[in-house]
Amino acid sequence: MRTPSLARRERHALCDLALVLGEDAPTLCSDWTAKDLVTHLLVRENNPLGAAGIAVPALSGLADGAMARLARQDFAVLVEKLRDPGLTPYALPPVELLANTMEYFVHHEDLRRGQPDWAPRDLDDKDVDAVWRAIRLGGKALVRPAGVPVEIRRTDTGATATLRRGADPVTVEGPVAEIALFLFGRRQVRDLTFGGPADRVSKLRGADLGF
Repeated sequence: MRTPSLARRERHALCDLALVLGEDAPTLCSDWTAKDLVTHLLVRENNPLGAAGIAVPALSGLADGAMARLARQDFAVLVEKLRDPGLTPYALPPVELLANTMEYFVHHEDLRRGQPDWAPRDLDDKDVDAVWRAIRLGGKALVRPAGVPVEIRRTDTGATATLRRGADPVTVEGPVAEIALFLFGRRQVRDLTFGGPADRVSKLRGADLGF
């Protein structure tokens, strides 16, 4: 039997954890609760106008309205809707790989790390490699707000990737999952080290990273 993709497994793990923690559980997404996070993901995949509001800040009212309407429904019902993408483009393997691998990995961690007793997970080597490929491909856009040269280095293999070229780059070194979450603007990370000119390190660490 074929193993589900990392995106699909992270989707299911997020749903399982949401039901355990309950709809009012905090997340790393500002003041969002678990219910807010679930409605966000449902709007993204099932409401084209609401999805436009997620992608375009000027249209954010469309997303907010769609989320508010969904939030009137029972939390458990919403979670079960999210568990299976159904007949949407996101169910297609190529789209799921490109659009949902990091979406669900990061948001699963948003829910996990929003709790006071969180700890990093031990991911399968293939999953670590999948996250590494994703941040190598998307990392240029993620670090653009910092405006400094950036290189990332994974501590398990020593492999490196240049996200923004330039002399005297900032080097971010650590476990792949922690690097990924940092690049997506999360500050609840562990075991990262930063090298390079101090002013550039400070600029990267203080930037509003991510999309």
